[in-house]
Amino acid sequence: MLHIQIDPQSGVPVYRQVMDQVKYYAASGTLRPGALIPSIREMSKALSVNPTTIVKAYTELQHEGVIEMKQGKGAFLTEVNRGMSDEERRKALEPIVRQLTVEAKQMGASAEMVRRIVEEQLSQVTLPNKDEDEN
Repeated sequence: MLHIQIDPQSGVPVYRQVMDQVKYYAASGTLRPGALIPSIREMSKALSVNPTTIVKAYTELQHEGVIEMKQGKGAFLTEVNRGMSDEERRKALEPIVRQLTVEAKQMGASAEMVRRIVEEQLSQVTLPNKDEDEN
């Protein structure tokens, strides 16, 4: 199962958060072309969100050519996805890290505390093995 995390406080619609994270998995190569994406039912249950929200995310991903829906078989990552360059990763991460650093400063947290928390969180997040997702 993909590790998708929803932040209801972010101001970003849930369907968009799902879309962005699936795209990141695809662009990073963690998901390879042809990989099966969790079903709408599985994803909505795992995230505790309405299935309609996942339908919207998957429909948009399909329109963008990121996934392909096969009736009765599921959703699969398309072949056209390319890897994400280091520069693209940096551009995607900068606003997230900027928000974290601003909020940490506002709370009076030290840089060391922030580093320690980030390292702890990185060690706790397990991503799917690239080879496990291939069919």
